[in-house]
Amino acid sequence: MVLPTLPDNLARYIAAQNRHDINAMVACFAPDARVRDEGRDIVGADAIRAWKQNTSAKYRVTVEPLECRIEGDRTVIVAKVSGTFNGSPADLTYRFGFAQDGKINALEIG
Repeated sequence: MVLPTLPDNLARYIAAQNRHDINAMVACFAPDARVRDEGRDIVGADAIRAWKQNTSAKYRVTVEPLECRIEGDRTVIVAKVSGTFNGSPADLTYRFGFAQDGKINALEIG
């Protein structure tokens, strides 16, 4: 299978996720970014750092992008997500929005 080509910042984010490198993951986000995950809203760099620390420790997630497409102003990635959670692995959809500088300013995981 040929993996999709991702925008540079998303490639860095996925690589950091798979290394469980919290600092590198957070560096991909704009300071005022908003994340929606598991029914919760996470807003701002400090909250995103805490979210990534908690989810990385709890689930040890790795992400394998299967598809990447544009929908309006969002970049959508469908990925095989594996980790220590019920139902692993699962295909999840990540919807990314970007700030002017290319950093992630919105992420919805579902």
